[in-house]
Amino acid sequence: MITKLLVANRGEIARRVFATCRALGVGTVAVHSDADAGAPFVADADQAVRLPGNTPAETYLRIDAVLDAARRSGADAVHPGYGFLAENAEFAAAVTDAGLTWVGPSAKAIAAMGDKMAAKALLADAGVPMLPTWTDPAEVTAFPVLVKASAGGGGRGMRIVRDAAGLAEAVAGARREAAAAFGDGTVFIERYVERGRHVEVQIFGDTHGAVVALGVRDCSIQRRHQKIVEEAPGVLPDDVREALHEAAVAAGRAVDYVGAGTVEFLLAPDGQVHFLEMNTRLQVEHPVTELTTGLDLVRLQLLVAEGEPLPVTTTPPADGHAIEVRLCAEDPAQGFRPATGTLHRFAIPGVAAEFGPARGLRLDSGVVDGSSVSVHYDSMLAKLVAWAPTRTEAARALAGALARAELHGVATNRDLLVRVLRSAEFAAVDVDTGFLDRHPEVFEPLLPADQLPVTALAAALSGAAARRAAAPVLAGLPSGWRNVPSFPQVTRFTGPGDEEIEIHYRLDRTGGLAEWGRKGPLLTDSVEEGPPVNTDLPVVELVTATPDRVVLDVDGVRRAFRVHRVGSSVFVDGPDGAASLTELPRLPLPTAELAAGSLLAPLPGAVTRVHVEVGQRVAAGDLLLTLEAMKLEHPVLAPADGVVTELPVPAGGQVETGAVLAVVDPEEDAQ
Repeated sequence: MITKLLVANRGEIARRVFATCRALGVGTVAVHSDADAGAPFVADADQAVRLPGNTPAETYLRIDAVLDAARRSGADAVHPGYGFLAENAEFAAAVTDAGLTWVGPSAKAIAAMGDKMAAKALLADAGVPMLPTWTDPAEVTAFPVLVKASAGGGGRGMRIVRDAAGLAEAVAGARREAAAAFGDGTVFIERYVERGRHVEVQIFGDTHGAVVALGVRDCSIQRRHQKIVEEAPGVLPDDVREALHEAAVAAGRAVDYVGAGTVEFLLAPDGQVHFLEMNTRLQVEHPVTELTTGLDLVRLQLLVAEGEPLPVTTTPPADGHAIEVRLCAEDPAQGFRPATGTLHRFAIPGVAAEFGPARGLRLDSGVVDGSSVSVHYDSMLAKLVAWAPTRTEAARALAGALARAELHGVATNRDLLVRVLRSAEFAAVDVDTGFLDRHPEVFEPLLPADQLPVTALAAALSGAAARRAAAPVLAGLPSGWRNVPSFPQVTRFTGPGDEEIEIHYRLDRTGGLAEWGRKGPLLTDSVEEGPPVNTDLPVVELVTATPDRVVLDVDGVRRAFRVHRVGSSVFVDGPDGAASLTELPRLPLPTAELAAGSLLAPLPGAVTRVHVEVGQRVAAGDLLLTLEAMKLEHPVLAPADGVVTELPVPAGGQVETGAVLAVVDPEEDAQ
């Protein structure tokens, strides 16, 4: 019997496992890096052991350090979570060799499925349908193809290649990214199916020979080959569902599978099913299966690890529908690059349960208010899951909760998720792995551009209310009030895309809004002298303004705005969407001017390769260097034709956000 479980992972999956352990009366142990010392999962555990360092290679990927932590804490079992060492056969063997209970499949099964090429050969012999696959780029005979990492998952190392010219670089890049993420740079090449759906079957096996399929999930909506929306049950014809169940169980039986596993398939437009890979661990998207089957999959993992038979022997019928989204720290203004920083507020309304069954909204989160989002780890902050009797109701509830969430301090993919869930194509189940490529409209922010001035006005009025509330004298007078009206109050912000927004307003003697406007393209006349003239901005009346809430009547429609200030940062959540603004000082200090053509690091990371030299002529779009951060490679491209005049960071150099990576001078090219 397991009495104390160490989770060899971090973030929301560690918290998820701890939640079931608490319910079962099992003691818990966390391991953590220095960067994670104050993370919520560490606080959730009964005990915690520090792994000195920050990077995964220094900490969570060190088998010796994790086993030493188990010994020191008195843990008698190890759960690997997902990612890191979860699919490492050497780790599974080392745990059992140390006399500990391993909560997962055998090292033999992990090794068999971990080598994806060997797995394909093994399962093809078991009758599981396969796609054409190559290991030697020279042998590829048809395009498009997909380059894939042999170890690990999560989209790391994947590249779509549509012609022979791009294959060599795609293979090299995939190898580097896979080596960084999994410690194994082995890749292979697989035929790419256009408009295929990514579907998968949750299986479970026990030590008594049972292997059961627990239903099909649809994980087709992906970005950078990483799933962002998952649902169960997948909307499929009954014959396809049965074929998937049979193929998944056959795969499990072929390796005497024990524990939780996922067999992933590609469903082609013609209805043909093709095996992709088998993940020998609990999946990120397991909550949708839990909510539609009523099963606690972590509980089943622990029971099976203790030698108990599975309590289910056949596929349970699906109850209702569940949809999960992965809320990630990513900056839409920077092409959805991973984002870092401090999460000042993380609040999602209507959550019925965390890390457990919920008829409604379930939140599995690795962060709380004040959490620091580090460059060292994956960008996923949390998973939000909605269960409802129907798919339509689940999608609507999930989109509504996301839209009303207060996510302050770190840019996220929230708006993208909401737009996907509300799209007509998603509602019609017109989905496949190319969904986002065909629907660029879902990348538009929720807050329309023409609503940004009103949102900024709410921020300005909340700031004025805060200053009046803190005023030592005459706090009851409206901000900026004069007996004789003069120039308006002026508040300047930077907003999305670093656009500068200058709001002008004047309050009357009752505290009402006498006039307002915005300096910029939405004004028909200049406001350099006198009050602004605004013929294309809405008529706004101030209903009430406090430091944290502003209510405005906009063209006869009352709207409430929630305002949260942290230093100069102002976060405004309104009925049309949210905006993150930075209030600019009235008298800014002088700053050093960057050289024209400077390319800045969008986030902290390491320069892995420099592809050009100082003095080299480049064309717009040429690859200058590669920055690695949050397990991903980020190409830095020339913004225009010119000459490289500076490369201040060599390969291997570490940089912080805003550091100059290169300078491309277009004037040099013109001479």
